[in-house]
Amino acid sequence: MKTVRESLLGALLLALCACGGGDGSGRPLEIKFGHVGQPGSLFEYLTDEFARRVNERLAGQAELVIFGSSQLGGDEVLLQKLKLGTVDISLPSTVMSSAVDAFGLFEMPYLVRDREHMKRIEAEILWPDLAPLAEAEGYKVIAVWENGFRHLTNSRRPIRTPDDLAGIKLRTPRGRWRIRLFQAYGANPTPMPYSEVFVALQTGVMDGQENPLSQIYGGKFQEVQDYLSLTGHVYTPAYLTVGLDRWNRLPAAVRTIIEETAREMQAFVYETAARLDAELLAELRASGMQVNEADREAFIARSSPVYAQFGREIPGGDALITRALALGRPGTTDGATGAGSGR
Repeated sequence: MKTVRESLLGALLLALCACGGGDGSGRPLEIKFGHVGQPGSLFEYLTDEFARRVNERLAGQAELVIFGSSQLGGDEVLLQKLKLGTVDISLPSTVMSSAVDAFGLFEMPYLVRDREHMKRIEAEILWPDLAPLAEAEGYKVIAVWENGFRHLTNSRRPIRTPDDLAGIKLRTPRGRWRIRLFQAYGANPTPMPYSEVFVALQTGVMDGQENPLSQIYGGKFQEVQDYLSLTGHVYTPAYLTVGLDRWNRLPAAVRTIIEETAREMQAFVYETAARLDAELLAELRASGMQVNEADREAFIARSSPVYAQFGREIPGGDALITRALALGRPGTTDGATGAGSGR
């Protein structure tokens, strides 16, 4: 017969396992953070610094372990694993618009002027309006970081206006608005996981792709692409996201440390992103890529159908666009490779 002390210890171990407090082996709870960023990407810089700060504060209560380079799957797989509870944290970007329609707001071209504008959109729209929609789908956004201002690369010619995209086989991430956008621009877009892009470009399956500079550099696309066109056509946030069921089973103290640290990272996120934009543009030029500025007004003029479709198809879409644009300050920019001049 068990003693009272043995019964109490057994109950405590069961409670710890039920709330994610370990497996009874004495090892700290492992918190898995998966993302698609390659070495040298903004995602790698951010997640490594985040893990350092979190693990310092956790002090052995648990350990945050980073799995980059799509080791735990691409963006869509990671969203599924968040719901299943087999991955604890991920950093989706464009793919969030496939999980929650209203996040397509950030697929609208030239919507976000600069990072200060994004901060206001985050405070006034993302947290009060969009984050609850994610929770209704089983996801919790705990912080908003950055993927960045997106630009075009290809192996055929410089892209100065949308007409130059005619016939270009262009890889895009999953998300119907990005596909529609490049159809409106005259390209032939195809969604594809980020981990498959290099080979697709190398073999000619795709002529080009679009990404922030850090993802272009991290993916080594400069090795298989001749032209970099600075379009800045979309600014994509990255959402530090967890699955609600798994998140709620983690110890409260661990959740608090992770969430507080994630929010405190934002200044570091924007400083690092701006620095990398400048440094990596120089690196990409030095690699031999031909770099050109695009005619953004020409791209903006061809973007109207996508805005109109979003307004028609997404409940409250027009109001979201109007509010987001109104939060911008005309004439502000965030660097030479930053956002465009609005719709």
